[in-house]
Amino acid sequence: MVQQKVMPRRLPASRGPELESFMELSPLYARIVRESGVPDLMEVLAQRMPATDLQALLLEVARLRASQETPARLIDRYARDPHVAPSPNSPRAMAEIDRLAFEIASPEFEPIELSPVNPLGAVSALTNVSQNKVLATMRGTEVVADATNLLALEVAARRRKDRATDIGLCASHRLLRMQGERGPTTYGHFRIFVVVNGGRDLGSYRFETASLLRHIRFHLRLLDALRQHGFKVGALKVVLTVWDASRESAIEQDVVRPLQADFPEVEIAPFPERAAGVNYYRGTAFQIHARDGKGEDHFLVDGGFVDWTQQLLNDKKERLMSSGIGTERLCAVFRSNS
Repeated sequence: MVQQKVMPRRLPASRGPELESFMELSPLYARIVRESGVPDLMEVLAQRMPATDLQALLLEVARLRASQETPARLIDRYARDPHVAPSPNSPRAMAEIDRLAFEIASPEFEPIELSPVNPLGAVSALTNVSQNKVLATMRGTEVVADATNLLALEVAARRRKDRATDIGLCASHRLLRMQGERGPTTYGHFRIFVVVNGGRDLGSYRFETASLLRHIRFHLRLLDALRQHGFKVGALKVVLTVWDASRESAIEQDVVRPLQADFPEVEIAPFPERAAGVNYYRGTAFQIHARDGKGEDHFLVDGGFVDWTQQLLNDKKERLMSSGIGTERLCAVFRSNS
């Protein structure tokens, strides 16, 4: 009996920018491919092999590697890897932040408990953030590195069913980021409280100004409430960046002036030279800084408009505002571990 040769199944022929670079591999990947003896190894794994076959292969590789681990090596790796170490901050303090945040966010932002994983590509497909900063799994998912991406998917899923209803969501989530900077208040994994709201363009920047005001008010109210609960939060400063000059008048009238009336002690300043997030946010972004007892300012809140629901729903009229406050940094700087 003649055995038939089973030809590998091919994925669709679309080739993105990553696949076009197979012949321009970095020295590290070029060496791996060369030493493997399979010249088209990267193309086989990334394009030609069906996803289910690749998953099965990688799971078996993981099983074989795990079978070689010993307790001694395991504890050594645990001691060296900052991504698996526990947080140095008080869970009681972070739970207190979450309690206050969910209370203040209601009823404008519905609380939601997120999954610990995204669909694979949820960050890199929607943003300019490198996939190398995300921990991918072997089952077509990735550990959440930015909870706002997962919330955006939920907003888009809901609005695909009902475009007439605006969606506001909030969540507390522990993020895991690879290849990030490390410092006294910067960690491999950290907790963040995020809020998003999505809807449809109302014209005259009405959705944008209302959303911007809603997000900034939420964070300022939360920081003020935390002062009443033992957090040594000093002077606050809101910095606004408006890359789209056509929005400036509306933001001054409908955002800056109401904030000055509601929070006269908070400094509100422009930040036109902001470089971080210029290709992440669209049109307008903001940050909030808080001063500690030594007079040093700490960056706590980041937010702005993104085009993710426009991409997900293929609709240029969709609008999405996202922002987050680093509760891990709040605990590290403004509250003792008690």
